Amino acid sequence: MMRIVVKIGTSSVTDEHGAINDQAIATLCDQVAQLREQHHEVLVVTSGAVAGGVAALGLSQRPTDTQTLQALAAVGQSQLMNRYNHYLAARSLIGAQVLLVPNDFIDRTQYLHARQTLGRLLELGCVPIINENDAIASDEIRFGDNDRIAALVAHSVGADVLILLTDIGGLFTSDPRTDPTATLVASVSADDPLLSVHAGSAGTARGSGGMASKLSAARIASWSGVRTVIASASRINVLQDALNSVGGAGTQFLPHNRNLSARKLWIAFAAQHVGTIVVDDGARNALITRNTSLLHAGVVEVSGDFVGGDTVEIADIRGEVFARGMVGIDAVQAGAAAGLQSVDLPEGVVAELVHRDDLVVLLDK
Repeated sequence: MMRIVVKIGTSSVTDEHGAINDQAIATLCDQVAQLREQHHEVLVVTSGAVAGGVAALGLSQRPTDTQTLQALAAVGQSQLMNRYNHYLAARSLIGAQVLLVPNDFIDRTQYLHARQTLGRLLELGCVPIINENDAIASDEIRFGDNDRIAALVAHSVGADVLILLTDIGGLFTSDPRTDPTATLVASVSADDPLLSVHAGSAGTARGSGGMASKLSAARIASWSGVRTVIASASRINVLQDALNSVGGAGTQFLPHNRNLSARKLWIAFAAQHVGTIVVDDGARNALITRNTSLLHAGVVEVSGDFVGGDTVEIADIRGEVFARGMVGIDAVQAGAAAGLQSVDLPEGVVAELVHRDDLVVLLDK
């Protein structure tokens, strides 16, 4: 038995008009049922709520303001879940809606609750249908795409495989939609520079994730010890082929030998950074080799407008970003304390600018 997380994107569950594509969801549910018959456990992370809301309300285009997007998510999520319940029930399966927010992976108590709920649903024979809770998510703290949710869920439940379904058959040497010479990349190792790509622009007008966000998700999964496959949702029996590593069934991303906690995965790869801290070589060496906290004495420069609890990048004096962390104080305090020994810090300023429990080194050690 294997535990599989399947993520399907907006462009794959909606038609060219943005309406929910019943045939696509029915086909996915068919494949989920086949895997269940083979005694595998399957969790589905689905996009499409906002796009479904746009179509349901007859809007001509996707709005951009947060309040309307949240309202559309509330409309579209219920319709999306109705489709999954209908097609799963036709295959004697029961779907279970689970809506997540970033805090479910940052806060230890919330993380354990979410993990326990997902585990119990699998024990009960349900198929968890997971989405971001877009109806209440804010721009300040949200995933922004479901690729990273899927990767964090895969970590949370101890998945064996993460399958990211999209409208392209995997990672290509260039965009196959515009370059006829583009070839499929069959496999990517855990230390390949490709996995350093950060999430970028949306892939389609109906969705919020592109290939860059899938590479980011693959990196999260890789650092969780989970094999990832990016494959085409339209391929016949794509889930079975991806699970069995059939040639041509997409791009395989191999697992890393490091295994981070969900909180550190969020800090390293999912949280938006709002500043940069430049450190000297002594601090860089201590962070990389000794697993220490970042102290003010090693700080050379502070940039950005952050407050305590925000995520920042940590770079060396040559400009290489080698770590990320969650700061304990705001940018003004950090700038004023840069270079100071702990005994010389102003009253009220904590000694650790970034505590080691909130810091992730991005280099292989």
